[in-house]
Amino acid sequence: MQPGQELVYQEFINRENEFIRAPYDPELAFYALIKAGDLEAVKKHCKENPFIVEAGWGVLSNNRLQNAKYHFVITTAILARYCIQGGLPVSVSYSVSDLYIQKADRAKSAAEITQLHFLLCMDYAKRMKNLRKKKIQSRHIAQCLDYIYEHLHTRITVEDLSDLTHLSPDYLSRLFKRETGQSVSEYIRAQKIMTAQNMLIYSDYSPGQIAQFLAFNSQSYFTEVFRQVTGQTPTAFRNENLRSTDIGRNSDQE
Repeated sequence: MQPGQELVYQEFINRENEFIRAPYDPELAFYALIKAGDLEAVKKHCKENPFIVEAGWGVLSNNRLQNAKYHFVITTAILARYCIQGGLPVSVSYSVSDLYIQKADRAKSAAEITQLHFLLCMDYAKRMKNLRKKKIQSRHIAQCLDYIYEHLHTRITVEDLSDLTHLSPDYLSRLFKRETGQSVSEYIRAQKIMTAQNMLIYSDYSPGQIAQFLAFNSQSYFTEVFRQVTGQTPTAFRNENLRSTDIGRNSDQE
């Protein structure tokens, strides 16, 4: 990865407020972070973008507090659906949303709504992170998963994870396969492609830039792997998903 590319990748992961198209754009990207269970990125976003900052909000009530409550309910409903899509049980997701909507209904100030929004987002993100690790029994593999999620912008090897866990590469590989159902390389590839999908939908980075940010050897190799996993080229995936979300962008060339 060339100098500066790691920073660009981290800014995508940790700072969704850089997307300057429609206000819905960064909102969708933020929901994706919660769905992925990225606690640090969610915490950073909430700190830098307090909920009560009302840029882009529609006026659902002339009363400022009531308007904030209405938007909180909308946000909560969307988060519940996003996390259900990510594998959170329907009953759990809607129980969480009901709990926070009830708390918001009793709120007496906009500051309370802002704090509730932070707690809501962190609650869902923690649940999604725990869901990701639900089938993981050993702390060593849990360590590996955290490392992988935090270092997708680099080339990750079994040796890196072996050094992290102090297990032999062969033993770690067997343990990883047994607990995740995938080899180390398969799992890393799947997570990189999932991140690439989010970047294609929620950012303006070209397939070539994304290939570099995610430490693929070349754009052509990235395109080949992306097609193997999704059945589409990165450009075809972007065009199809932008149409489905009604967010228009110029298409990139492979």
